[in-house]
Amino acid sequence: MIDRKHIHAAFDEELEHIHTLIMTMGGLVEQAIQKSSTALRIRDTELSEQVVENDSAIDKIEESVNVEAVNMLSRRQPQAQDLRTIVAVMKISSNLERMGDYAKNMAKRTSVIVQSPPLGPSNGSLKQMSKTVKQLTKDALDSFIRRDATKAANVIQRDEDVDQMYNALFREFLTHMMEDQRSITPAMHYLFIAKNLERIGDHATSIAEQVIFLVTGSLPEQVRPKDDQTPYQDQRLEVFTSNDKCKP
Repeated sequence: MIDRKHIHAAFDEELEHIHTLIMTMGGLVEQAIQKSSTALRIRDTELSEQVVENDSAIDKIEESVNVEAVNMLSRRQPQAQDLRTIVAVMKISSNLERMGDYAKNMAKRTSVIVQSPPLGPSNGSLKQMSKTVKQLTKDALDSFIRRDATKAANVIQRDEDVDQMYNALFREFLTHMMEDQRSITPAMHYLFIAKNLERIGDHATSIAEQVIFLVTGSLPEQVRPKDDQTPYQDQRLEVFTSNDKCKP
């Protein structure tokens, strides 16, 4: 006779372990965002190198999450809520891995930026944007821990603030480049750092969407439209820097 209680208990233990991996991964990503932002602000190349080196730990956890999740799907054949949980954690781990990549890319650009003088008040603007993105990331992960769909929905709405900050920074850096050709190289790197932060915000939003899916069984009916008004400019930047070795 099959011991259903034992099977259920074993499944719960495996699920709890995946949750622990996700939260460990989330903590590492939050640290990477914090350190890369601090390294840029204080122009510390040693700190930025730490971010680059530590990114492999994030990648390894994502691999572990995926392996364990696939094993659970094949062995346990979960249904309903349990199935949604496994699907959600796999997608969340993928989002976190990308967030870590963007933080790493920010850190890699710092080593180039420190070779040029600071660009006016730009550091202050990036600091505020970074602070907002870090809070979004924290709140998205908290909504996952608490299974709080309301908090997750709030994360999605607040991502608009990040988009607006990026739009403002885009115009600011373009102005620097037009006024002083010597600022083109550092301004380009600052622009991509701002874009990295904007993309981290997008992935925090994606985590929040998965939390809503996990709690309600469906994704948000209307995903908030992006307020990023610079898609064509971004395409030109991508072409201009197609051989950029700092890109993730």
